[in-house]
Amino acid sequence: MAHGQAELKRLSEDEARSLLEAIRWPNGPVCPFCSSTQFVNLKSRAGLRHCKECRKQYTVTVGTVMERSRVKMWQWVYVFAAMAASKKGISSHQLSRELGVQYKTAYFMCQRARYAMCHGPDLPKLSGTLEMDETYVGGKPRNPGEVREKMPVVVLLERGGRARGLVTCDVTANTLRKHVTTNADMSSRFMTDESPLYKTTGKKFAGGHETVTHSQREYARGDAHSNTAESYFSLLKRGVYGTYHHVSPEHLHLYVAEFDFKWNFRKVTDTERAHEVMRMVEGKRLYYRTPKAIQAGK
Repeated sequence: MAHGQAELKRLSEDEARSLLEAIRWPNGPVCPFCSSTQFVNLKSRAGLRHCKECRKQYTVTVGTVMERSRVKMWQWVYVFAAMAASKKGISSHQLSRELGVQYKTAYFMCQRARYAMCHGPDLPKLSGTLEMDETYVGGKPRNPGEVREKMPVVVLLERGGRARGLVTCDVTANTLRKHVTTNADMSSRFMTDESPLYKTTGKKFAGGHETVTHSQREYARGDAHSNTAESYFSLLKRGVYGTYHHVSPEHLHLYVAEFDFKWNFRKVTDTERAHEVMRMVEGKRLYYRTPKAIQAGK
């Protein structure tokens, strides 16, 4: 998909559907219910297939963040591409104008795209030289007396590699330890600031734990620093304060997932990044309201 954003607006529904199918199903359609590749094309609706194994019907959007959406296919493709290409994020208001849809439609599409960008629980652990840092993220008050809660965000990242951000309720040694043990290969080198919260966890790294003393204006000592983690936070905050302006604590984890994704795929082209988002939509649903059957665990 070497299309520019202007070209994406000119895609027909069939062209957009074919593009999504080629990205999600490079070897041909796969049933989202039973994973069978045996199907029959149905003429009643474009892109509709009947599985020969489980006998259910499906399209390329079934089992994805796009399922049961009335939004047009080209609009979904446009949102995925625009969000993948925007380093500091793109506002729902802007997408609303560009797509010609209501703000709440554009907002929910963006939230679904962010949900697609969320990584799964079984990712390989981070290794090499790791940096860790924490900050507080939240909208700045616009009016006197207005209170906007700031939430702590912790990031653990590989120097020159992947990042994993986490929105937490607090910043304690126990919280940081859990994030490290879940995501880090303990044979790595560990780099942080001088905070005592990292001392116990840092002792568990076979590669050693090195710190810099920010309170004494020491930001690097040889290759010991946490500047990469601070660069990650710089991009996140520019997006929150400059583009989104206000992010509620309830949804902050989705915005962190968006910036995790962009950081992790920063070395590829905008087109490749957009393709990756479209592949990650599978197996994820996000609702306006959680259905009662799901609430009941059925």
